[in-house]
Amino acid sequence: MGVNHMQDHEYALLGGMNRAKVGRWLSLIAAAVSAGCVFLLLTLVDLAKLVGVNATLPPSVLSLVGAGAVFSVLYWLFDRYIWRWNPLSSLLKVPDLSGDWECDGRTLNPDGTTKYEWQGKITILQSWDKLRVRLKTKSSGSNSITAALVVDPIDGYVLLYHYKNEPVIGETALREHRGCAELKFATDRQSAEGEYFNGYGRDTFGTLRLKRA
Repeated sequence: MGVNHMQDHEYALLGGMNRAKVGRWLSLIAAAVSAGCVFLLLTLVDLAKLVGVNATLPPSVLSLVGAGAVFSVLYWLFDRYIWRWNPLSSLLKVPDLSGDWECDGRTLNPDGTTKYEWQGKITILQSWDKLRVRLKTKSSGSNSITAALVVDPIDGYVLLYHYKNEPVIGETALREHRGCAELKFATDRQSAEGEYFNGYGRDTFGTLRLKRA
């Protein structure tokens, strides 16, 4: 099924700490750490010479603790792990929504009555830079294409995303289509409610309820 080959994508962050500002702070920290490492290595070389050891410091060693190398390692750690830690995540105003969610959906008629109900599993993959929302039901699967995460002082955490849906093999009544969804997460990030609508091949809309699996 084609949806299995989708990749994580960047997402817009509205209301959280500016990513450029975070990058500047990481650059300053990397420069300080690099300078400290170089100073420590040079001090060790000097101490070795004092005790009669003919020690040298190859340029390759210095390059490993250069500011650029330290920044790369620091940013990788920050992107994967550090930003999730409390109270840092609260300071950054970026909720960690990653994980598996049980999804109860209702497809509605134009008059608001329920057309049919369905269940599925939503998996959210999230790092500091990238995100992907994957929904899997017994008849189809979808992956987000673009997304935006909004931190609102009134509504809390709102995730907006555009997705591509593909039916599983054998579901001849369904067609590949695209749609949009909006999810509002509770402040404890254990549940969410939202709505969706489809187009480009399947004109349906409805509501979603999520609970952490």
